[in-house]
Amino acid sequence: MDLYSVEKITTALLVVGALSLAFLERKFPYRKGLPIFREGFWVDLVWYTFIQSFFLKILIFNYIIYPLDQHYKLSSLHLVTAWPLALQVLLFLVTHDFYIYWFHRWQHHSKILWRTHEAHHSNKEVDWLAGSRSHVVEIIINQTIEFAPIILLGANPVVVPIKALIDALWGMFIHANLDVNLGKFKGVINGPEQHLWHHADNKKVFFANYATKFSLWDRLFHTAYMPGVKPEKYGLYYEYPKDYFVQHIFSVVRIDENKLRNSAGLKWYFDLRPASISWIKKHNPFKITLKKHIRK
Repeated sequence: MDLYSVEKITTALLVVGALSLAFLERKFPYRKGLPIFREGFWVDLVWYTFIQSFFLKILIFNYIIYPLDQHYKLSSLHLVTAWPLALQVLLFLVTHDFYIYWFHRWQHHSKILWRTHEAHHSNKEVDWLAGSRSHVVEIIINQTIEFAPIILLGANPVVVPIKALIDALWGMFIHANLDVNLGKFKGVINGPEQHLWHHADNKKVFFANYATKFSLWDRLFHTAYMPGVKPEKYGLYYEYPKDYFVQHIFSVVRIDENKLRNSAGLKWYFDLRPASISWIKKHNPFKITLKKHIRK
C-alpha cells in the first residue's frame, strides 16, 4: 500500500478513535460531571492540536530531519529497509517509548526542562484531548528524536504515519476520562488508571508514573504509583496562564496573565476570542434553522 493511502487510512482511524473516546467518556467516566467543553478545550483543540501541530510538522520534517538526511545520506544505507514492516514499527515504538520515559523523568527533575513540560500538566480537567497540550520546544525535541531515526535508518515511509497514529491514539487513551481497569496487563501497558494519577495535583505523584505506552518502565525503575483510589484534583499547584501565547511566554518569564488582560495595550487581544464566540453564536445558521424547525 502506498504512503498516500496509508495516510488517508490513519487519518480516518485517528478521527474515529478520537470520537470514540469522547463518546466512551460519557458512558464510562472516570470522574463524573466533567463537561465535554471543559476549561481550555478550545485552546487545546485549535491551538495545540491543529495550528501548532501543522506548523511544527513542517518545521520538524522539512527543516530538520530531511536536511539532515540530505547532508549525511544515512537513509541510503537502508539499515532497516529489508525488515518486515511490523518489526520496523515495533522497533521504533519500543525504543522511542524508552527514550520518552527517561526524557519525561528528566523534565520533572530539571528546573529548566520543567518549563517546557509544565503546560502539559496545567489542565485542571483532564480528558482525551488534554494530552495535546505540549510546549513547542517539547514537541520539537521529542518528535525530532521520534521520527528522525525512522527516516535516517531507511525505514519504510509508511512507518511514519503508522507510528504517528499509534502515538496519537495512545496519548488520547491514557489521558481519557475513562474508567477502565487493565487488570494484569497494567504492569506492562499504560492506561488512564495510571496516567491520570501522573496529572494529579499531588506532590506524591510529581515524580512517578512517567511511562507513556509501556508502564513496564515505571515498574522496572521503581517509579510506579497506584494507591488504589482516584485523585481528588488535577493540574498544577500554582497559577498558570490560560492563553496559548501567554503560556509560552510564561515558560521564559513568569508574568501575571491578569495584569496583561487589564493592560490597555493588550485588552483588545484578550477580548477578541470571547467577542468572536459571541458573534458566532449570534449568527450561527444551524441555530436559526433549529429554531425554525422547533416552531414548526
